[in-house]
Amino acid sequence: RLFAHWEAVASTHRVSLPRDMVGPIVQMTRHNQAREPVPYVTLSQHEKFEEAAYEERRYPAGKWACITKGEPMYEQSISMSFMKLMRYICKENSVGCYLGMTVPVLNEIHLTKEGTELEREVLTAYYLPGEFQQNPPVPMDPEISITERAPLRVITRVFYGMTTEETILREISLFWELLGSTAAVLRETYIVATYENPSVPQRRNEIWFICRA
Repeated sequence: RLFAHWEAVASTHRVSLPRDMVGPIVQMTRHNQAREPVPYVTLSQHEKFEEAAYEERRYPAGKWACITKGEPMYEQSISMSFMKLMRYICKENSVGCYLGMTVPVLNEIHLTKEGTELEREVLTAYYLPGEFQQNPPVPMDPEISITERAPLRVITRVFYGMTTEETILREISLFWELLGSTAAVLRETYIVATYENPSVPQRRNEIWFICRA
């Protein structure tokens, strides 16, 4: 029943779910409550109309498991990448055991020069839990690489629901309206941070504007 549920979720992202995903799905479901947050420091919080509008954070350098896909649709790219990362997290690694889930999972996107659509290639990154930061397990999948990502300063805003190309472009546009004109952040590269699995209908996401070094 669990597999059928995930199969239905995958079909909304226009991807098919291979049978070998049964094991990772069961493990992820079993450990759903134990999710380690990616460490960060809040630098400032900004309110508009008495609501938390956005905040500035600093994330330290750390090791991430990364994979890049360039499928026709954004949701296909992130779904296919995350299925591979799930296999790595659950067993297909050099220690042969469940590594533990961290949140958020990051999806790094690039806008075309016109800024009207997303480039096809999306990098999906999973932060290695604290106990594996010094000595990351090696992925069995050659498409997954372990990368030391530099410290990152971001301005971030929450949004809920689906993350399609359309919703992401809308959130970027809304965030620019809120921030006004600034040269402090990049204009062509953004990050979509996801906190819940794709089966959660009103899942929590964030759009991250990357501060210039």
